Amino acid sequence: MRAYRVLIPALVVLAACSDPAAKSNAQVPPLSQPTRSSPTDVATMKMSFAPVVKKAAPAVVNISSKRLVRQRDPFWEMFGLGAPRQGVQNSLGSGVIVRSDGIIVTNHHVVAGGQEITVALADRREFQARILLSDPRTDLAVLKIDVGNERLPTLAIDDSGEAEVGDLVLAIGDPFGVGQTVTNGIISALNRTADPNGDISNAYIQTDAAINPGNSGGALVDMDGDLIGVNSFILSRSGTSSGVGFAVPAAIVRRVVETAAGGGERVVRPWLGARTQTVTPEIASTLGLSAPQGALVADIWPDGPAARAGLRRGDVILSIDGRPAADAAAVAFAISSRRPGETLQLGVRRENGRQETLNLRTEAPPASPDRDEQRISGRNPFDGATVVNLSPAVADELGLDPFLGRGVMVAGVGRGFAMNAGLRPGDIVRRVNGREIRNVRDLVSVVGSGSGAWQVTIERNGQEITANFRT
Repeated sequence: MRAYRVLIPALVVLAACSDPAAKSNAQVPPLSQPTRSSPTDVATMKMSFAPVVKKAAPAVVNISSKRLVRQRDPFWEMFGLGAPRQGVQNSLGSGVIVRSDGIIVTNHHVVAGGQEITVALADRREFQARILLSDPRTDLAVLKIDVGNERLPTLAIDDSGEAEVGDLVLAIGDPFGVGQTVTNGIISALNRTADPNGDISNAYIQTDAAINPGNSGGALVDMDGDLIGVNSFILSRSGTSSGVGFAVPAAIVRRVVETAAGGGERVVRPWLGARTQTVTPEIASTLGLSAPQGALVADIWPDGPAARAGLRRGDVILSIDGRPAADAAAVAFAISSRRPGETLQLGVRRENGRQETLNLRTEAPPASPDRDEQRISGRNPFDGATVVNLSPAVADELGLDPFLGRGVMVAGVGRGFAMNAGLRPGDIVRRVNGREIRNVRDLVSVVGSGSGAWQVTIERNGQEITANFRT
């Protein structure tokens, strides 16, 4: 279980809580489609949730993950004795079978770093699983177990977008490892952006159904017994459920599952090609809007999707495919949950007050310049750092602003001088010894000069920092 500090203050606890292309002529089981058959009437639903549970529970599994970790003994290290030892760390969570041949979706944080992943079905049978895809940004992972010709029970993914605040829901998972448990509640809110990693393009379903450590990766189902979300994390001061839980919406779940089942190694998210900001009461008053709703377009990427659709600076995006867009985060989520190549309609208010509908064709952020990711070594301030050419595609992959511009970004920092120098992932290298760094090739050329004295200028959180080093 992971925990995060929030300003309320509260503890955010991870509640451990492209159609697939056929690669052969073999029959591939499709994802189950939602049905509208259970319960049969309102009276039955009021009496018991049992019909829904009987339909959904067999497709919810327990997942255990083992990983090797280095364990230290601080006491003996004070005397220069003892060496780190390797130990085994276990992680428990839940998962959902979404395809009958053994395709399972769970949370990324449940299986991240796991060397041995075991899936226990509702009937207690256990299988070893392999990871097809694990995506940190959505906190989703897709697993595969080998069940031969057997067809497993599945949950249909309902990404129709018909869920509403106040709808009854059930959370099914394995909290604290006690065994499969069902809790009930309602949808408390939609399109919540309380992401523990600060990614505003992620929007969650909020529910008051009890979610606790071990529920992560479990199912959030509606009264038709269909999957509308995968439980991910909670807000809590105690570390246990306080009625504020969050689930990854079914639209994102389907995109990730389809990518993995189709052989994809990375989820490609479309982008708008525009920088937007939420319409505040002050902005609404300035623009003459009756209410602070929508996303104001502040910048346009040249020849991007927004530019080709006719979007302009000063426009306010009010709706997407006829559904209101509450803020900039809602717009980012609506775009990123689509497949590249899909067309959607933007309801836009122009600066002159006229409202128009624009057709936007979604596409992936451009990977220009080429990625050229390298790990730097040698006697220089970047020793141990992994750097990459900055592009909208790289920025989007790392959850950063695609409008950061060109340059070289620090993608990771390992053992070496870079760690001691204080470099961090996300830093943008602007100049080294007075030379402008436009790409990784420039940086490699400069650090290869063998100079013992270095002046490095980086950009961090929009501010430039210059420091001098000797190596």
